[in-house]
Amino acid sequence: MDLSQESLRAAKRPEPVKRDRSIGALLVDSRLISSSDAEAVMRFAREEGLRFGDAAIKLGLVTRADVQHALARQFDYPYLAPGDDTISREVIAAFAPYAPAVEALRALRTQLMLRWFEGDPPHKTLAVVSAGRGDGRSYLAANLAVVFSQLGERTLLIDADLRNPRQHEIFRTSDRLGLSALLARRGDENVIHRIRGLLGLSVMPAGAIPPNPQELLTRPGFGALLAGLSSQYDVIILDTPAGELGADFQSVAAAAAGALLVTRRNVSRAVEAHTVAASVAAASAQVVGAVLNDH
Repeated sequence: MDLSQESLRAAKRPEPVKRDRSIGALLVDSRLISSSDAEAVMRFAREEGLRFGDAAIKLGLVTRADVQHALARQFDYPYLAPGDDTISREVIAAFAPYAPAVEALRALRTQLMLRWFEGDPPHKTLAVVSAGRGDGRSYLAANLAVVFSQLGERTLLIDADLRNPRQHEIFRTSDRLGLSALLARRGDENVIHRIRGLLGLSVMPAGAIPPNPQELLTRPGFGALLAGLSSQYDVIILDTPAGELGADFQSVAAAAAGALLVTRRNVSRAVEAHTVAASVAAASAQVVGAVLNDH
């Protein structure tokens, strides 16, 4: 992933959380080691001049992934343990915070914070758009929502793809009710699901696929809904349908006021990407940046 480079200052981050649990206590609480194991590790760590986690790894009691997960809990940086099946492994930011791809996502998050969410004026909503199916909009929207929530931002991911929705599959939530019900005035904000294990992240699925998605998204109620949600969340990311399927993405971008354009390496055509960008601008929305997805 890449955005055009500029001189950037560091994004504002929350104050570090005070550590109040030791790594050893967290490993015991997680039942990865026993209390007697912990005592043996402490003795070995003192003898060898090692940190507790390094000593436990050297003794073969835990893996480095176990220690990294405990460190994340210690520093209040939420991510899911290996083997957790509550959400799809596609959400790499939730499972592998040390992976190069997640570092790229954090770099993208920093640029978006500077250019959009903390810009002048600041914004709270951003649509993720692309020309074709399979470009990676849903993947990017899901992972961006996770990394924003890990920054401490109250984050809402809305699946505004009312044609081929995927976020309910990615986060394994019910899709019985969602955005389509709200826009048709058949539901309330109870359609929003908090994601267990990822502090600060909520997801609104698309809900039932309606026969008139574009008409629903162009109703004034959509903009009013986003305005109301903006008082409850710091960051709202909207997944959208592919541009090749119609003008739905344009309506979502207009309501959000800004869009992040996704292209896929060796797949996307430049002329199609330019057409999507021009459509966003024609809707009086801003193309905040472009991402080249090689996932």
